Amino acid sequence: MIPTFGSYHLGNVRLHRSLTPGLSAPFDADGFALADIAVADGKISSITAHDRSADGVDLGGRIILPCFIDCHTHIDKGHIWPRKPNPDGTFMGALNATGADRTARWSAEDVARRMDFSLRSAYAHGTRALRTHIDSVAPQEEISWPVFETMREAWRGRIELQGACLLGIEGVRDRKWFDRLAKRVAAAKGVLGVVTYMVPDLEELLDQVFAQAINHGLDLDFHADETDDAAAISLKKIAEAALWNGFEGNILVGHCCSLARQPDLDVLDTLDKVAKAGLAVVSLPMCNLYLQDRRPDQTTPRWRGVTLLHEMKARGIPVAVASDNTRDPFYAYGDLDMLEVYRMATRILHFDHPVADWPRTVTATPADVMRLDGFGTLAAGGDADFILFKGRSWTELLSRPESDRIVVRGGRAIDRQLPDYAELDGLMVE
Repeated sequence: MIPTFGSYHLGNVRLHRSLTPGLSAPFDADGFALADIAVADGKISSITAHDRSADGVDLGGRIILPCFIDCHTHIDKGHIWPRKPNPDGTFMGALNATGADRTARWSAEDVARRMDFSLRSAYAHGTRALRTHIDSVAPQEEISWPVFETMREAWRGRIELQGACLLGIEGVRDRKWFDRLAKRVAAAKGVLGVVTYMVPDLEELLDQVFAQAINHGLDLDFHADETDDAAAISLKKIAEAALWNGFEGNILVGHCCSLARQPDLDVLDTLDKVAKAGLAVVSLPMCNLYLQDRRPDQTTPRWRGVTLLHEMKARGIPVAVASDNTRDPFYAYGDLDMLEVYRMATRILHFDHPVADWPRTVTATPADVMRLDGFGTLAAGGDADFILFKGRSWTELLSRPESDRIVVRGGRAIDRQLPDYAELDGLMVE
């Protein structure tokens, strides 16, 4: 269906309004229009309203989406579950299990093999760009960052790989060490990131984080309020710190679960500050559904663990969803398949009735946050990087795994063979 070289014309496909700027065609209630795409020399040469008389391959109204952008992952942790499972499914169980495995097992070879496995999975599913957090507590930062840089070069042209350091904000108290880490991240062209907790000196520590980001010209990426504790308000504190520091870089904040547990007036105050500060927020629906409100007495969880994306979007706050953890103590499942993420987000967060421009949460919006021009949309003159599905509507697309999707990169269909879990067996032996 997709030639291996040369030019071709794909007719009668469905493109979404929010992901195809400039397309002049009648759109249906779900935002789709029938269109034709012409591809030449790895680029999209034209996108036009469907013309029944035009030559080309008639695809019968199948959906085409731009390749996915996954802006919050942890591929340095990926696939350690078989050797270090979460003992009870809780957040603390995940934190302790991961820390023990990192100390005992995270050599450069171990991290590299698991990262490469993860990237091959993401690539096969149709991801074009991915940001991974990198555990950067001493001495792991000296092991994992060189692996990341090597992996980024090896994958250049297939997946645009970004790295963000990850440490608890208490680590910022060691100013000399944190300064060295910030320089290390800057040298790797990475993103400065921390996990915030409601520690007594949170505001002072946030000022230090912002100062380092300003000094080194770095964007910021926070984990915040991954808890059901309504007293956890670090999202608000991050927004306030951004405002009083006059920060002009991009800021992405992940999780923000506790916001859904707080009184309405507090929520409104936080969202107003987040909007004013220009923060973007990413929800991790699969991981947070797994971890949050897990009860030791095996009773049913009472809430979904996700943040208030609808309320944020209504205020113009950029919002995204992403994969987060994959087969590690924080999430026992997953395969870095952003279609699965979007399918689950639609069900958990109600990305429907109407669909509106929610498809941007896995494409154009994270591309903007990651400063990736030309990623996440389909446009004439852009790279012919897209995914062709069997589904002809949202209900068809999101009802099946679409394991036979066709991923096109540079105008050519790629080999979508997923790596075999057996490749990792040697890493699981004690």
